[in-house]
Amino acid sequence: MKRTSLKDVAKKAGVAPSTVSLVLNGKARQRRISDALAARIESVAREVGYQPHPVAVNLRTGQSKTLGLIVESISGSFFASLARTIEAEADSYGYKVLYCSTENNPQKGKELIQMMLKQQVDGYLVTPAPGMEKDIRQLVQLGQPVVLMDSYFEAVDTPYVLVDNYKGIRTCMEHLLAKGYRDIGFVTAGLDLVQLQQREQAYRDACTQHGIPAAQQQVLTVPYDASQSAIIRRIGAFIKGRRNLEALLFATNYLGVAGVETINRLGLRIPDDLAVVCFDDHDVFRLYPPGISAFQQPIASIAKTAISLLMKQMGVVKGKPGKQQVVLEGKFIRRHSL
Repeated sequence: MKRTSLKDVAKKAGVAPSTVSLVLNGKARQRRISDALAARIESVAREVGYQPHPVAVNLRTGQSKTLGLIVESISGSFFASLARTIEAEADSYGYKVLYCSTENNPQKGKELIQMMLKQQVDGYLVTPAPGMEKDIRQLVQLGQPVVLMDSYFEAVDTPYVLVDNYKGIRTCMEHLLAKGYRDIGFVTAGLDLVQLQQREQAYRDACTQHGIPAAQQQVLTVPYDASQSAIIRRIGAFIKGRRNLEALLFATNYLGVAGVETINRLGLRIPDDLAVVCFDDHDVFRLYPPGISAFQQPIASIAKTAISLLMKQMGVVKGKPGKQQVVLEGKFIRRHSL
């Protein structure tokens, strides 16, 4: 279907295209175009369904009024909640959001960034996948406003916002250790991401500081691209292979959900047979009896802080940039799983 052009509007209204352009760009009175003629042109534009071409608007204004949001997964509860808040915050500034996911595939991440560069988005909000360091650096070198969320690259100087991952896992471990648990397994994802590295380090440091030797520190690393059934099999084998296991701490909520299902399939009771705690809360943990204790990330604060940092880079919000690397506090939600 042919796109209705500005010339089509001009022809139907019986005026020059330049007159239509002036009216639709709000310059009618400035150029002494009568109110009656302006109203007729606007009426014709609505009647024929005229919409300005976005590329033309970009060239004229230097802005697309669009932000690019690239996250790990559209289906994940953390990222869905993050995107929902970002969309609402962006709208309050008059921006729309172009939303897509990498599934932690760096090649896909690269392609998405190139696509957004062609779309001329005004700013980027990214939860970076491993291997995207070069692409993020390129955005910075091009002078593109960019804020990273949930993770960052130590070698790339760019604003970021995330929860205190290390402190979050230490908090989870302190709750488990305070209840007397010693044989605590840690289940994490096999991804080279700074937040996962920090979480595992926090688990190991907590064990060491409480006199649990490295030989008793039990870590299961699950491949990120493993299917749900494969994750359940791996967690099941991990539990069955450790007779003295007293508790499980999951590094992500999708692993935690799989873990709860695994424990249920094995016929074990939470917390009588196995205590469970998860980093990052999930609706399932609130609803599943007896309720799964979790460290809750401040998703709304992460999203709002990221938007604020981006708007300052873009010059939409005036004032000093302030702190560019923001680490936020989370909250431990105690339920009956420990």
